[in-house]
Amino acid sequence: MFVLSLLESAASEVVSKVTSLATDQLRLDIVWGFREEINKLKESSTLIGNIIHDAAHEPEDRKLRARAEWMKMLISIAYNADNILDEIEYEVQRIVIKETSLDKKILGFFCNNPVVFRLKMARKIYNINTSLDDLYKQAASVGLGMTRRSNGGAAASKDKRETTSFVEKNEFTLKYATIVGRDQVVLDIIATLTNSNNQENILSVMAIVGLGGLGKTTLAHSVTKQLKEGEMKRFFDATLWVYASNTFDVNSILRRMLESYDDVTGANLSSLEALIGSLQQKLKERRYFLVLDDVWNEDANNWDDLKRCLLQLNSAKGSSVIVTTRSAKVASIMETLPRCDLETLSDDECWSIIKDRAFADPNAPIPSDLEGIGRDIAKKCAGLPLAAKVLGSLMRSKNGSNEWLSILQSKIWQVPSDKEDSRIMSVLGLSFDNLESPLKQCFAYCSMLERGSSIERDNLIQLWMAQGFLHPSHGHQTEQEIEMEDISSKYFETLLENSLFQDATEDEDDYRVIITRCKMHDLVHDLANEVSKCESWTSDFNHEMEDHEIRHVARVPTAILEKMPKSSISRLRSFFSNIGEVSNTIFPKIRALRVLSVCETENQELPYSLSKLKHLRYLDLSDAKIKALPESIGKLYNLQTLRLPWNLKKCPKVIQNLINLRHFYFGEEMKFEAGILGRLTNLRRLPFFNVGEERGPAIKELGGLNQLRGHLIIIALEHVRDGEEAKKAGLVHKSHLSRLTFAWTDNEVPNEN
Repeated sequence: MFVLSLLESAASEVVSKVTSLATDQLRLDIVWGFREEINKLKESSTLIGNIIHDAAHEPEDRKLRARAEWMKMLISIAYNADNILDEIEYEVQRIVIKETSLDKKILGFFCNNPVVFRLKMARKIYNINTSLDDLYKQAASVGLGMTRRSNGGAAASKDKRETTSFVEKNEFTLKYATIVGRDQVVLDIIATLTNSNNQENILSVMAIVGLGGLGKTTLAHSVTKQLKEGEMKRFFDATLWVYASNTFDVNSILRRMLESYDDVTGANLSSLEALIGSLQQKLKERRYFLVLDDVWNEDANNWDDLKRCLLQLNSAKGSSVIVTTRSAKVASIMETLPRCDLETLSDDECWSIIKDRAFADPNAPIPSDLEGIGRDIAKKCAGLPLAAKVLGSLMRSKNGSNEWLSILQSKIWQVPSDKEDSRIMSVLGLSFDNLESPLKQCFAYCSMLERGSSIERDNLIQLWMAQGFLHPSHGHQTEQEIEMEDISSKYFETLLENSLFQDATEDEDDYRVIITRCKMHDLVHDLANEVSKCESWTSDFNHEMEDHEIRHVARVPTAILEKMPKSSISRLRSFFSNIGEVSNTIFPKIRALRVLSVCETENQELPYSLSKLKHLRYLDLSDAKIKALPESIGKLYNLQTLRLPWNLKKCPKVIQNLINLRHFYFGEEMKFEAGILGRLTNLRRLPFFNVGEERGPAIKELGGLNQLRGHLIIIALEHVRDGEEAKKAGLVHKSHLSRLTFAWTDNEVPNEN
């Protein structure tokens, strides 16, 4: 039951925040007068966290149903406690900024009465403790044990076989991915597409049809890869890839074709004529190869509309389209070439996939008992490569034949063998069940991502951080703090190693191999939607919304949200919108938000009420039409990630108040006043540092930004007066940077190190 894992992490979050209140004198001063209630909250949260941990690790039985209402009440209390502790931390940040600010305008922001604040917080904490006491007394009646642990924490996780880094084991990446049992199929498809007769057609369409998890997308990737290499390159001048999904919208498909062509967003092109015109310019007299992945449209009129647009792109002969679909009807509507009906793999081929995933060296001798069990598991895969990949990844983390045997004897195989979709979902569910609790939260949150989209690794990590799914920790053999970004990178690796992420791509321009993007199989995305449906609501997953429990919303018009009861909308912690214009009246209603993404919206300004979002950690405005930032953005003290429109050229001075900002994204033309960036000493990501002239930022502002990582570009170095001034940047102390680029504005060639 996913809610148990979620509660376990939520209780841990409360304990972590309570503990942090005793880290320095300022925090102790703020909680003066209700310190006893704070300590009681920590004790109650730890105790209930232990109860939840025990329940989460019990075998599933009928008692779980009886606990459902108890769990719902508890999770509501846990979130409320988290919000209250967040308010206390916000007050800490407010005082720090007030005491260090020299700007009278900024000082005018601060007018809180500390006595009133303490009384308000004391009352809220008391109410939380009373509610927790009541729930604790009810625990036994719903079948939950009253366990106490001397160490106050969750039980240690099981020992697992050590796994190699996904960066080193590069079969997870698209570049090196191998395809089992499909070599001849790939050759046959390429032969058909490049046949001289078909090359005389203006547009040819081939459909790849098969069950979910059978490898249709992987096959299309393999065909695409070969058509871009060697002699095959002469057949097509451009390769495009579009994930079609349930909504077969012509404008959306054309826009994604543009983005696939040169990775530039087509968000500013709204009309069909503008989209066709832009594609005509790019594809003029060029033969293109287009993959339409995961098509569900069975309306011939929709396909006719798209085909009519494709035929307008150019008059060159030889362009081709591959369609992947589970529906034979879809194929019959679209195809002009012989169909590829994809067959299941043999048991031996499934074992080959499992073996490759389960062992660091699949060519090394395998113990006979493991091979026997492994081959029996391969037979259970029903010829589906996705099932083999997921099971092989899971078996890699298991020690010995007994744990492999537990997979073979699992109840997931009770699903009738003729119901392949149900069987593959059971296999995916087994992989999910074996994840640790915080990682389950991270995976479930991926339901917020658009189905079929390319997942940017750093962006996903920042979303996890914003939701509080992970915290800094200390290593086993060192007191040096392990940062949230590093912890979440390990989580990302684990999901990739467990085949819950796939199609990873590398950054080949860097001096080390880094996985930068990946995708989720549509069935894996279905699993994420299923396990998060008690809290999440998106436009791509149709399920009945119980608005009193929803906390994360994606791609839903604000008009619908505004119809929700105040008590429900006030609980939202995530809001992703890329639809039309976001109503400014909604911001005061969603004060508990941790994540706000309004990229690609029509809004030209943000309201002053943005300052009400005290809990906000992540704000994405990229590709929005916003022309200026409101001064109230300076009150978002908890903000960790800020993504600005690339064409925005000016930031207000109050940005310097965002002292918790870790990831800051903006365009190359952004201008800052002197002294702003130098105050943001928590920064980990900064794309550009534009050295100013007299009133702009001096190079010395980089001196305190020693946590920067990744790639930094320093622009306009001609404004640095001499070597002594350059030394003040302290570049030698920025050991986390993997790449550094120097640039001048007089058109000289940049110098990279």
